[in-house]
Parts: sequence; C-alpha cells; structure tokens
Amino acid sequence: MPISGIADASNAEAIRQAARIIRDGRLVAFPTETVYGLGADAETSNAVARLFEVKARPRIDPLIIHVADIDSALHYGVFPDTALRLMQQFWPGPLTLVHRKTDLVPDIVTAGLFTVALRMPKNKTARALIKAAGVPVAAPSANISGRPSPTTAQHVVEDLGGKIPLILDGGPCEVGVESTVL
Repeated sequence: MPISGIADASNAEAIRQAARIIRDGRLVAFPTETVYGLGADAETSNAVARLFEVKARPRIDPLIIHVADIDSALHYGVFPDTALRLMQQFWPGPLTLVHRKTDLVPDIVTAGLFTVALRMPKNKTARALIKAAGVPVAAPSANISGRPSPTTAQHVVEDLGGKIPLILDGGPCEVGVESTVL
C-alpha cells in the first residue's frame, strides 16, 4: 500500500486520519520524544503482523505498547506499587516498564512472553494519536530492522516510503534515542 502522504502532526484532521488508519488495522508512523514510531493497533494481531512484515523485524522481538494514560496501562499490564510510583513520577516520558501482561495483549505483541512492555510517551502528537485511535498502539521504531532509528519524518520516508499509508511529521525528535527499559 503506497504512502498517501506526509501530514503535519499539528493538524487535528491529520491526527483523526491517522487514528482511523490505525483503527482500520493499518500502520502509521508518528513522532515521539525519543524516535519516530511505526504504530499499529496492539489488540489486532493482523495489524501487528503487518508491522513485523513492513519492518522486516523478527517475530521473536517483543514490541512496546504505547498508551495515552496510566489507567490504560493498567488494562494491559499487572504492576506492583513500585511500578505505579514510577509511572506517576516519570510518565509521560521516555520510560518503558516491563511487567506481567493481561489477557488483552495478543501473544504476537510479546513474542509469546508472559510480560509486556508499556510506555506513555511525552510527545503531544503521540498521545493525541493514541487517544484519538482509542486503542493501545504497538510501536517500535519506524525503520527497517537493523537500520538507525529515525528522528525525522524524512528518515521514515527513506526506510519505509511506499510501505505505509501515512507519516505524521512532528519535526525532529527531542531525545533522539529509544526509551529506557526497566
């Protein structure tokens, strides 16, 4: 499926369009504060399978689920009090927490593991997209596996051009490296 465009992430209609694409089981690249992510509906196994295919990512590599708020994270992971305190102090932000998953998480997302990685990005576009989609978004970096992680929309075009329907351009990423995983 060819790219239908690069959309300005500050445009509310572009966010709504990207959310519809994700709800339809397709993929969208979007900015986070760390790197650009390639997003799919984390609850839809076929969408997640397409994500692995487009990235040429081995299915033995689990994905991070991005959520819009702490309450959403509690639907997909089982967290001890220590983790909840970390969420309250460091979310939104570039911190990924790995804990036992709930039955809502398809095995393809976690590579069959009993744990799930969750994070709430600080980037306003990322959170607006997740909120508008109304689903958790599985999102590794928006590049071909093994290549450098993209920090601009142009980097995404260079790796995934012609393979996804939409890229939300939010300018350069603030951090430029992946989140800390704990």
